[in-house]
Amino acid sequence: MKPVSLCLILANMALVVYSLPITEPTEEDYAFGETYLKRFYNLTEETVPTARQGPSQRSRKVQEMQKFFGLKLTGTLDSETLAMMKKPRCGVPDVQIGHFSTFNNRKWKTNQLTYRIENYTPDMSVAEVDQSITRALQVWAKVSPLRFIRIYRGTADIMISFTRGDHGDFNPFDGPGGTLAHAFAPGPYIGGDAHFDDDENFSFISTRGYNLFLVAAHEFGHSLGLDHSKDPRALMFPTYSYRNPRTFSLPRDDVNGIQYIYGPNPDVNPKPDKPEPTPPSTPDACDPSLVLDAVTTLRGKKMFFKGRFFWINFSKNRKPVQKLIKAFWPQLPENIDAAYESLVSNKVFIFKDIQVWAISGYEIVPGYPRYLNAVGLPRTVKKVDAALYDQVSKKTLFFVGDNYYSYNEITERMDQGFPKRVDEGFPGMTSKVTAAFQVQGFTYLFSGPLVFEYSMWTKRQFRVLGNNYFLPC
Repeated sequence: MKPVSLCLILANMALVVYSLPITEPTEEDYAFGETYLKRFYNLTEETVPTARQGPSQRSRKVQEMQKFFGLKLTGTLDSETLAMMKKPRCGVPDVQIGHFSTFNNRKWKTNQLTYRIENYTPDMSVAEVDQSITRALQVWAKVSPLRFIRIYRGTADIMISFTRGDHGDFNPFDGPGGTLAHAFAPGPYIGGDAHFDDDENFSFISTRGYNLFLVAAHEFGHSLGLDHSKDPRALMFPTYSYRNPRTFSLPRDDVNGIQYIYGPNPDVNPKPDKPEPTPPSTPDACDPSLVLDAVTTLRGKKMFFKGRFFWINFSKNRKPVQKLIKAFWPQLPENIDAAYESLVSNKVFIFKDIQVWAISGYEIVPGYPRYLNAVGLPRTVKKVDAALYDQVSKKTLFFVGDNYYSYNEITERMDQGFPKRVDEGFPGMTSKVTAAFQVQGFTYLFSGPLVFEYSMWTKRQFRVLGNNYFLPC
């Protein structure tokens, strides 16, 4: 029986690798890419790829992989694709075409399942492991008729173990940073069992390492009969994304999947006296009333933030792709206030309330978050509404209410004479600035669903645009 492996990624998609320098793939990269495609995309060609090969099965398989992860469809091993391939990931092939998916409708014949924890990881206390495993199983029991009974000896339906390397199931673990865990679909013998790579660093509540509750909840989805989902918000999406275990709620796609196999929880009143809270909605780029939280550039790409999500564009000829913030940067907050790219430090700064984070690609810069006064703002400022780096003055502008500040990143000091009123530096701008950025020599100030275009040289307003000018749908 072929195992279903979870190779969860820290920071969901390595899509942000567009921030890496463009380099020609090495022969080792091509060999690595071929191994990856054979394992996850059923590549059958035996030859080692070279840079001069034309369209081939390999190119089509690369496009398959790029399409699954929302990358630009180049069909080549570009830097974005290679960086994605080299991230820790799931061992199950990424060939599903829908949202939730099942293993050919394989399921348990009973709703009363047993489980046994065979051993423990040294990363956590016994009590923490027990609690993480129990809560992970209850995630599925809460929305289905499945019930789980723990046993302490003998063979259970779901045997849980922490192990390393080759552990006897023909699917060896690969050390730190690779496959985190794998599980088997329902069935006899090894069916339903879940194995966790003890070379990884598992945690209980914190964002340190990989949260065992989240990893286990995903794996138990496989143990119960679910394959991977293509919905990036789903627990069964094949990449790791940190979510607060204390407030975790099973996403709708996963609920649909488990109930498709086993049905709903009969103990839950189908018409509760109090309606369940509506899950946060997904912002729509086509909404003419959409008010963005923040806008920034990142190495030539535009990023638009709203709530839990952000859109990123790859080219003028392609619609922006929507992704979860936590999938890229688990430590970043949602519903951010402002963002800008510094051409001095080559970093993107993210603002939320009185704190600021610095990111470089898909990594949080060590030493962050910091407080707003670390970037020279007075302690009376508790929130930044928008920010941008002005390529004309080589200064960073912070918009706070009706005023704005000018900050010199080289001297790390605020310029004299600030703050000034926004309409003093940007005549005609009388409403609150909610987001800002510069592109192709023009400054764009967002206010609600409108975008105001300015020349920093003449201080003249040229046009008033809608969000869809930069964020087409």
